[in-house]
Amino acid sequence: MAENRKNETVLVTAATGKTGRRVAERLRALGRDVRAGSRSGDVRFDWEDETTWAPALHGADAAYIAYHPDLAAPGAPGAMRGFGRLAAEAGVGHLVLLSGRGEPQAQVAEAALRESGVALSVVRASFFAQNFTEGALAGSVAAGEIAFPAGGTAEPFIDAEDVADVVAAVLCEAAHAGQVHEVTGPRSLTFEEAALEIGRAAGQEVRYVPVSVPQYARLLGEYGMPAAEAGWLADLFAMLLDGHNTTPTDGVRRVLGREPRDFTDFVKEAVQDA
Repeated sequence: MAENRKNETVLVTAATGKTGRRVAERLRALGRDVRAGSRSGDVRFDWEDETTWAPALHGADAAYIAYHPDLAAPGAPGAMRGFGRLAAEAGVGHLVLLSGRGEPQAQVAEAALRESGVALSVVRASFFAQNFTEGALAGSVAAGEIAFPAGGTAEPFIDAEDVADVVAAVLCEAAHAGQVHEVTGPRSLTFEEAALEIGRAAGQEVRYVPVSVPQYARLLGEYGMPAAEAGWLADLFAMLLDGHNTTPTDGVRRVLGREPRDFTDFVKEAVQDA
């Protein structure tokens, strides 16, 4: 890496999440002092409790921001504005934000964080491949049927391991400060094609069932999600999967100098590790 300041302290928010734990692992391997923020860990950090933000930021040189539930959520701009202000007051020198690719509302939150004046790098990622194995769709995959409002739209699913590699590089290399990187997998697949690949690797039938936005919102409600949140999330997925995100980018290669992992390779390894 171009610059490797091993004495840096990095706050990792949502450090038990999909990307947070992977980013923390990489930063520790690179010699960083990682402050792993979570609701139940030694460093308490909760996006729903603003009183936890300043103590977690105190003494940090940089921070990785993975906002929950999503950067396109209605409360995200206010949270980013408040977090950025506290980061500036704490003397944090570099922020790296995980954002969603092709999400206009997420870009509003990005702009709110940028108001802090702290150097900000943004990593806009496509749909995670891990959503099929350790996310919201994992239960559906295990049951052999994936109901989702994607229609026949193709998506360049990205491995969260690649996202973590990109984030760690962006955090550690000064040249990335202020830049925006859009990262995706190397090729696009429809949800039907993804289900077939998962089924072949697992040796069982996994089929994709396209549903409408209202139908998906009702499914989420049946799992206990409040109606307003279920409707918002279903609308978000429909917007993301309307075709505007289909084309892969070269973001991973530009940051890491290598190609991202293919979905087929991800699925084979996930099945072996299960």
